[in-house]
Amino acid sequence: MASRKKNKLKVIPLGGLEEIGKNMTVFEYGDSMVVVDCGLAFPEDEMLGIDLVIPDAMYLEKNVEKIKGIVVTHGHEDHIGALPYVLKNVKVPVYGTELTLALIENKLIEHQMVNDVALKKVKAGETIELGAFSVEFIRSTHSIADSVALAIFTPVGIVLHTSDFKIDQTPIEGEPIDLVRIAELGKKGVLLLMADSTNVERPGYTMSERTVGETLDTVFKDAKSRIIAATFASNIHRIQQIVNSAVKFGRKVALSGRSMVNVVKTAMKLGYLSIPPDVLYDIDKIQKLPNEQIVMITTGSQGEPMSALTRMASATHRKFSIEKGDLVIISASPVPGNEKFVSRVINDLFKQGADVIYEALADIHVSGHALQEELKLIHRLVRPRFFMPVHGEFRHLKQHANLAQFLGMREEDIFLMENGQVLELTQRTAQITGTVQSGSILVDGLGVGDVGNVVLKDRKHLSEDGLIVVVITIDADGKLVSEPEVISRGFVYVKESETLMDEIRDKTKESLIKSIGKKRNGYTTIKNNIKDDLGSYLYQKTKRKPMILPVVIEIPSL
Repeated sequence: MASRKKNKLKVIPLGGLEEIGKNMTVFEYGDSMVVVDCGLAFPEDEMLGIDLVIPDAMYLEKNVEKIKGIVVTHGHEDHIGALPYVLKNVKVPVYGTELTLALIENKLIEHQMVNDVALKKVKAGETIELGAFSVEFIRSTHSIADSVALAIFTPVGIVLHTSDFKIDQTPIEGEPIDLVRIAELGKKGVLLLMADSTNVERPGYTMSERTVGETLDTVFKDAKSRIIAATFASNIHRIQQIVNSAVKFGRKVALSGRSMVNVVKTAMKLGYLSIPPDVLYDIDKIQKLPNEQIVMITTGSQGEPMSALTRMASATHRKFSIEKGDLVIISASPVPGNEKFVSRVINDLFKQGADVIYEALADIHVSGHALQEELKLIHRLVRPRFFMPVHGEFRHLKQHANLAQFLGMREEDIFLMENGQVLELTQRTAQITGTVQSGSILVDGLGVGDVGNVVLKDRKHLSEDGLIVVVITIDADGKLVSEPEVISRGFVYVKESETLMDEIRDKTKESLIKSIGKKRNGYTTIKNNIKDDLGSYLYQKTKRKPMILPVVIEIPSL
């Protein structure tokens, strides 16, 4: 026990700070580690061709023998999406509530890993022992069922991690957030509070999810055409309310989007979603019904390029086309960074002749994240010794720190952390003591981490200025055997730029003459000279900088 007292609790965020997404935090004490959440983020505009962004888990891989388990707070992608990638090298049990584990299991099945991972079901109110830690699951409310906050009991004190939450006293399913238990923990004394910062800039309280149902009823009552409702596939409460309105007004429901179909199937199987058998229709069969009886629930509320709604808006969906007069409801607000994509989809839907209702026009969405007054309540109930704002961009973390100071906390007891920094705590002290490896790993197709900054820079270069390939065929003496072949992709249209193509050939020949006799290093000097000479010439002629790839083919002497 004496050696245990010398240890300090380390809290190490590996994702989720100064960003929206890829949430992952490590709690370490001695030879015990617990990981909370393992999420992904969606690529930014400049990440051309990238599918997903996941946290760098090298610190976990180096310490895998210490990890007692990964504890997941709820089933949103920014909290579970990286699990299939991380679990390939970090084979540890995963703990979560029933629906959360079911959604994780779906992912593991897709990655053919379901038999390699131990999924351990825990109910809200239960406590599990993980090495030096005890982790209590506390009932919470969010925009997905089965969400929990975590009380992490450590040898130096209690850490309360709210994860994503709001205080909804009239949730669609289950009971409200367990404020009584949170207050009890506050009375015992909480060493560190880690709280959701997403909506800290917004005053007031988040509206209850039930208010959306009232708006949907009004919309459905007045609608005379087909209704297409887009929302997050994981927002089961919202899907339930859309179904409830459909049933109330005599409509049938079809689903579009692979993730929507999978999540609804899972939620119905576990009893989190109730859809009468005669209401749910196949997408092909529902189109045979009169328009006033049709409701389509679809993915694409964020304007994702390959989502079902985006394909409907661009008239490329294979099974469903937008018709003039269709009513489209976008029941979600854009995630920061997605505003442009959502706006484009709305514009395209209007061009197709649809009427579109989105958040700016009606209360068809409420946030799943606490507003200022709810955050104040949590702070007052918990009264932590130290505070770390989490889940948000830097401005959100800073504003949450300001809110904590406004409520009486000292600035030196509040820690604005960066991913990879290490916060060490004792019963009475807390300080940032160093960093561990962290960052972002890019997922492109089946490739994980094989696309880095150099590749992204090349892709950006290609997307902006195009590509020129110059193929020259020479003999053993370095003399041209035939005219250089010039291939242009994304730079100029060859047929309309014959003069420029001829000039490129001439410039290539001039550069080759300068380089004759310099075949060292596999024609490296010849290629570099052609690249430099052509680059300077083309910029002078066009003010563009295409990527230039010289290809040298040598014909051996007979």
